[in-house]
Amino acid sequence: MRRAIYPGSFDPVTNGHLDIITRGCRLFDEIIIAILINPEKKPFFSVGERREMLTEILQQIDRGACALRVDSFEGLLVQYAVAQQAEAIVRGIRAISDYEYELQMALMNRRLEPSIETVFMMPAEAYSYVSSRLVKEVFLLGGALDGLVPLLVEERMKKKIEEKPA
Repeated sequence: MRRAIYPGSFDPVTNGHLDIITRGCRLFDEIIIAILINPEKKPFFSVGERREMLTEILQQIDRGACALRVDSFEGLLVQYAVAQQAEAIVRGIRAISDYEYELQMALMNRRLEPSIETVFMMPAEAYSYVSSRLVKEVFLLGGALDGLVPLLVEERMKKKIEEKPA
């Protein structure tokens, strides 16, 4: 079985993420969507909320025979990948600036664990500029998220803002 890890914050999950997952399913038998727990960041959604949304959304995507699992981790990605018996790490690259950072990470991961390959995937052109950070920024400034995130995510973002104390 070819197993890959697709790590990220997924705060929130975007249509770009889903594009990478869908196309990654053509390459791997199983993809573990691994939410990075980063105590230094203040997330929009909790890890539990992100897991719940991802699990629900992934049931609706075209995955063929590919198994998808949502998990979370903290610490070194390659250690997590080894513990999960993964062969590869999938990373999305949108721009040259992403490539420079991701190349450094991939080379460090290879140094730490040579058995784990990194696979870079470019999102479809329609999502080449979409990032979770940008989605949150647009949303918080009142912009439309049509086509950027699944409807479920947009609804949960609106609900989250409505629940915040004034």
